[in-house]
Amino acid sequence: MNIDKIEQPFIKIFPGDFSGNPMQRNTPKVLFATIDPVGFDHPKLIAFNETLSGEIGLGKFEEKDLDFLVGNNLPENIKTYSTAYAGHQFGNWAGQLGDGRAILAGEITNNSGQKTEIQWKGAGATPYSRHADGRAVLRSSVREYMMSEAMFHLNIPTTRALSLAFTGEDVVRDMMYNGNPQNEQGAVVVRTADSFLRFGHFELMSAQGEYKTLQDLADFTIKNYFKEITSEGVQKYKDFFENVSRRTADLMVEWYRVGFVHGVMNTDNMSILGLTIDYGPYSMMDEYNLNFTPNTTDLPGRRYVFGKQGQISQWNLWQLANALHPLIQDEKFLEDVLNDYGSYFWESHDKMLCKKFGFDRLLKSDEQFFTNWQGLMQELQLDYALFFNQLGKYDDQADLKTQFENVSYTFLDDEKSSKLEDFMTNYQLRLKENEISREQSLDLMKKTNPRFILRNYLLFQCIEEINDGKTEMLEKLTKALENPYEEIYPEFSVKRPSNYDDISGCSMLSCSS
Repeated sequence: MNIDKIEQPFIKIFPGDFSGNPMQRNTPKVLFATIDPVGFDHPKLIAFNETLSGEIGLGKFEEKDLDFLVGNNLPENIKTYSTAYAGHQFGNWAGQLGDGRAILAGEITNNSGQKTEIQWKGAGATPYSRHADGRAVLRSSVREYMMSEAMFHLNIPTTRALSLAFTGEDVVRDMMYNGNPQNEQGAVVVRTADSFLRFGHFELMSAQGEYKTLQDLADFTIKNYFKEITSEGVQKYKDFFENVSRRTADLMVEWYRVGFVHGVMNTDNMSILGLTIDYGPYSMMDEYNLNFTPNTTDLPGRRYVFGKQGQISQWNLWQLANALHPLIQDEKFLEDVLNDYGSYFWESHDKMLCKKFGFDRLLKSDEQFFTNWQGLMQELQLDYALFFNQLGKYDDQADLKTQFENVSYTFLDDEKSSKLEDFMTNYQLRLKENEISREQSLDLMKKTNPRFILRNYLLFQCIEEINDGKTEMLEKLTKALENPYEEIYPEFSVKRPSNYDDISGCSMLSCSS
């Protein structure tokens, strides 16, 4: 790999340097601390993303590159660092936070001039580790590696994963925070993004009154990642906030399209570029439930449930608006953008649902149609992805109950079957209002509804196999997630087996790494 081409423009522009000390501490008035990866004596490569490596300009993998992928024996040109940010966690101000398990190598430019940031996750403690060890375990590393790539191939903005490797050491974790710590295999993920900047970076500088650095950070972000913004002065920062709001809304709509639940939408987990970032206790939706959260830490409040993700993203944008206020100083503008967010989000959301159902346009009557559909999905406990796949194969001459019984997580008795029949009658009537053919409608559905989603129980199986030294499941899932709008392995396109209902890591997870 061409690691000698990695540069560090971020640390050249922003002031401050707390070098070499991984001990947890505050680093006021700076945005980063230089820190070395801890290094591992017996690493072993599990997976390497050759396609991504070529795309970003690193080139082909050679055996000697394993050292770089776990942070060992780095070339002298690479000065590694972690960044500081703040955030609201579960609605409460948490003060200074930062990259507790992430260490940045810098950025690389490919032949097309596109820049990509590269960082290790799980390569040791940083000043922002909050008394933790900065390591990561295999299960969380596999989940990040696999799901970030799954989201990319679903055409959803996301960070990506370059490699996954064993560190050769054990890490102690209490998986469910229930007083039962266990040794687990340690791992490191190398992940990439256009930028890892978060809402929290701006919140930190604003909260500390570092308005000059806040402005420098906004200017840096706009210049490098928002090329479409050409305005000057205060208008530039207004356009920036409006653009971030729009990207965030678009991301939420995409999450709803595929049934993704993030699980921990703190402001420090919100990308300023509108990327899906920080894959912790996430889940793809199995049975449809607006009140579902995959995160045990989110119980009993259920702040980050599936149905609230649009609302929470707006709340997070309010916090970003407060952080950017010193640059914009126009309360009415900020309020107008935030108030417009809801109408833009819901219009985009409903247009997305139209595509899932094969409708060529949004009608006024669709709001009630979608409301009725949501009630049906929850009452009949229908699988989100499988329902739409079955809808695309629906045959009005066949027995309705037979067609949908493998989509439901409950028994379809006569009463429930009758409700499903009523809905399908209304659906057929709605399809007749299309101005496109049924073939075009089905094509729209196929492009919008994935045939394969990376369910937690499949990841659980994969992690178990890797722990046992096997990679067959990893290879099959990788092929499936790279082709989500096809059904390469029919055995993966089924509802979650009941024997996985109550297993930790299959339906509910904690924030534990």
